[in-house]
Formats: sequence, structure tokens, C-alpha cells
Amino acid sequence: MPEIVIFAAVARNGTIGAENHMPWRLPSDLKRFKAMTIGKPSIMGRKTFVSFGRPLPERPNLVVTRDAGYAPEGAEAFTSLESALQRAANLAHEMRVREVIIMGGGEIYRQALAMTDRLEITEVDSAPEGDTTFPEIDPNVWEEVSRVPGERGEKDSADFTFVTYKRRK
Repeated sequence: MPEIVIFAAVARNGTIGAENHMPWRLPSDLKRFKAMTIGKPSIMGRKTFVSFGRPLPERPNLVVTRDAGYAPEGAEAFTSLESALQRAANLAHEMRVREVIIMGGGEIYRQALAMTDRLEITEVDSAPEGDTTFPEIDPNVWEEVSRVPGERGEKDSADFTFVTYKRRK
């Protein structure tokens, strides 16, 4: 089985979204996100997919939705996270990659957390108002294995740190 990896940018107060958008601008984080997810099956909820405005290029986009009739252009739709993960595992095998990416939103993160092997969290040094949060990262379950300060670019709206967690054995 491929490693299941969650990618999320999370503010100090746990916020990850406000009205289906990220409440900050972090092009430096998006550049890293793209580099680390290209070529890997990527699972997201319908609202997250719609918020991108188009399928993310150079990776299979797998969309989880309750709407069985949803047929997004440039992506595959699934009515459960489990069925999306099954398809992603098959794609990872075909593509010869070792990771499946989970990229939001809040409900998908909550469902996927128990099945996830690694977290790639961008800690955003901000506490914006928002309507979507990331689940608590329990230190009894997750071990921090890397913490690297991000280099804030002139277009970034906040400082940030890249933190990697692995599930404790």
C-alpha cells in the first residue's frame, strides 16, 4: 500500500479555511505543495476541488462528494473516501509512486486522519477568522520528525513553518 499523506496549511487557531478559501496568501507554500504532490494521486472534497477553479495539473484529481451524480471535468468523483483511497492506491501502483495525497478540506481531513501515515503541515503564523478547522494533532498518535522555518517571500501574507509528523508505531 502507498503511504497516505495529508497536506494542510493550518493557522495558530486551527483555521484552514474561510468561505471556501484560504484566509492568507502563501505563494511560497503553494510552490512547495506543488513540488511535493505533482505526479501523485490527490484526493480532495468537492468544495476544495471547486475552490481550485480547475483540476490541479499533472496529478490525478479524485473528488469525494455525497452527490452520486457529480461528474467534475478533469477529475474522478467518488461517494466515499474509502472508494477514492482504493482508486488512488491502484493509480499509485500504476504510476509507480509511493504516496497518495489528501488535500482537504476539513471533513475529508477528519475522515482520513485515522488512515494517514504522515502529515505535512504548514503552520501559518496567523489566527484569522474562519469556518473550517483542522483536526487536533494528538501527540500520543503523531511524532514531529521535522520542523523547517519557511522563507517568507514578498508576496506571502504571513510567516510559516513546515512541520512533518509521522504516525507513532
